[in-house]
Amino acid sequence: MNPAQPFLGELAHEIATTRRVLERLPGDRLDYKPHPRSMSLGDLAVHLTGIVGWGTVTLETEEFSIDPDAYSPAKATSAADLGARLDAAAGAFKQALGAASPSAFPAPWRLVSAGHVAFELPRAAGLRSMIFNHLVHHRGQLAGYLRLLDVPVPSIYGPSADERGSRPCPNQVSKETVGRWSTQWRAFWPRWKPGGWRR
Repeated sequence: MNPAQPFLGELAHEIATTRRVLERLPGDRLDYKPHPRSMSLGDLAVHLTGIVGWGTVTLETEEFSIDPDAYSPAKATSAADLGARLDAAAGAFKQALGAASPSAFPAPWRLVSAGHVAFELPRAAGLRSMIFNHLVHHRGQLAGYLRLLDVPVPSIYGPSADERGSRPCPNQVSKETVGRWSTQWRAFWPRWKPGGWRR
C-alpha cells in the first residue's frame, strides 16, 4: 500500500469534521476568550486552518522552522473566510500527499523552534503528531469554546449533546446496516440472533 493512502482517507474525514465546527462559529464573537491567557475564538480557528497548511510544508521540506516571537498569524473575519482558508489548505495538502513518493514518509523530518531542534521524527510520524493529532487537539478546544458560548456543538466522533436524537452522526451506523450485518451473521451461524445465541 502507498503510505499516503491512510493519510488521504483520514484527511478527508477530519477536514469534513473540522468544517462542521468552523461553520458554527458566531461571527460577532471571534474575539471571545474563555480565559485571559487563552487564544481568542478567531485566532484558534485560524490556527486550525494553519495546521492543515503545515501538512504541505511537512511533506515538501526536510524541516519546519518557526520563531514563536515573530509568528503573526492572520486574523479571522468570518466563518465563511475560515472555511475558504480550510478548503485551500486541505486541497494543497491532499495534492502534496498524492505527489509524495513512498520513500518520503520514513525519511527524517525536523521541527525547529527559535533555532533549536524541537524534535526529529520520520516524516510519517511528524504528520501524525504535528498535523493530525495537533488538529484534533485544537478542534476539541474550539468545540469547548462553542459550548461556553451556548452555540450548538456539531457531531465530531459521535452525536453531541445538542444533536443526539435530532439527526444521525455522519459516522453513525444505520439500523438498516446493522440489520444487514445480522442477516449475514445468521447465514454463517444459524443460532445467532441480535442480542445473543439461540438456545
